[in-house]
Amino acid sequence: MDSYTEHTSFYIDGDWQQPLGSDTYTVIGASTEEPIGRVPVAGAKDIDAAVTAARRALDAPDASWPAASPAERADAMERFAAAIEARADELGRLVSLQNGMPIAMSPQVNGHSTAAILRYYAHLARTFEWEERRPSFTGTTTLVRREPVGVVGAIVPWNYPQTLAIMKVAPALAAGCAIVLKPALETSLDAYVLAEAAAEAGLPPGVLNIVPGALEAGESLVAHPGVDKVAFTGSTPAGRAIAEVCGRLLRPVTLELGGKSAAIILDDADLDATMKGLVGASFANNGQTCYSSTRVLAPAARYAEVLDAVSALASGLPVGDPLDPATAVGPVVSAHQRERIEKYITSGHSEGARLTTGGRRPAHLERGWYLEPTVFGDVRPDMIIAREEIFGPVLVVTPYASDDEAVALANDSEFGLGGTVWTADQERGTAIARRVRTGSIGVNGYRLDFNSPFGGRRASGLGRELGPEGLSAYLEWQSVYLPA
Repeated sequence: MDSYTEHTSFYIDGDWQQPLGSDTYTVIGASTEEPIGRVPVAGAKDIDAAVTAARRALDAPDASWPAASPAERADAMERFAAAIEARADELGRLVSLQNGMPIAMSPQVNGHSTAAILRYYAHLARTFEWEERRPSFTGTTTLVRREPVGVVGAIVPWNYPQTLAIMKVAPALAAGCAIVLKPALETSLDAYVLAEAAAEAGLPPGVLNIVPGALEAGESLVAHPGVDKVAFTGSTPAGRAIAEVCGRLLRPVTLELGGKSAAIILDDADLDATMKGLVGASFANNGQTCYSSTRVLAPAARYAEVLDAVSALASGLPVGDPLDPATAVGPVVSAHQRERIEKYITSGHSEGARLTTGGRRPAHLERGWYLEPTVFGDVRPDMIIAREEIFGPVLVVTPYASDDEAVALANDSEFGLGGTVWTADQERGTAIARRVRTGSIGVNGYRLDFNSPFGGRRASGLGRELGPEGLSAYLEWQSVYLPA
């Protein structure tokens, strides 16, 4: 058993501060079902203290962060990136212990990739055109300025805790904002490592505040009068509730929500290559990935062949200890999450879908919230398992008769976050991809690009993260009309 870690404070105003309430949360290991740590739970008073610190970091007469040049902000961000990268193995291990992410991917996505995102936005801060002079129609000049939006309330989930946090923190820092970050309690231990890295990097007091909490903390942060913008990644129902509050307050908000993305396998696809690609596109992080291609659309003429290949892929994935480098599928994050997935599996049975592999708890693993990778065939588009986000290692396979029908099926969803097209003809695949109404889609693979916008349509969210577009989300525009 790994050592038990107990934290008793929050990272607020550049220091460790005692909580203003008494609630605590016990972090349970996904593979052991045993306690691995304890953290305080932020309440409304703690959120107020964090927001007050962030406001002071921007508004105080002697505040250094608003006075810093873009190059000075970039220097701080690069120090922050180096401090995170030095902790990549520690971050990866902690996340794997908490949410079951396989260690083969965890240090990369929670350490090295987060450092890379910080460095990307540090470079953007140095090269971005913060002010421009535009000729006016009246013959004068207008100075167009980009300014930081202000204090950002950032709320992140447990599935990719470090990556999703930095996708908000990095552009906000580049813009000159101050941030209050509320991590999920399920993955709160790694949040303290992030705070240590911020302190080592010398971020000015109050520029980044980290307060793990639950619903009360999230609601307090979203509605706090000292917050200028909200950035949220999580479920669609939670996103709708946040959007309602921000709409009433006329508060800018970025929402990256759920998905039910399609993998369109065209009739000319190389199935061996496609199956290798689907490991990452459909099963990454034990299926706990918002953009996963979990609806497999197969050409009717090759349906049995595709279904057999997908089933063989799923049944062949090694399931086990997330700290074992050979593990492809670890446990899901909690008992509640496993029970939720199992209800969807029961629903698939009751609606007449054909279970081809998985659907059970692995017999060789007595402890941990494990589920076998699961595939359903003969899935109609109207079935619950074809329409709702399951957020686990479950794929559904549906036939289609033509390219037009494949596109129609892919678009027949309230979501629009990710997706993939698999084909031997890249030009044909790109043409299909253009017709799918989704925020991002890959041809013969799926990999986030830090230099390109990421986000969803419809019930998958509002706004974009990553790329220059991600920086724009943390800026306000000011026009200064200059005399002739």
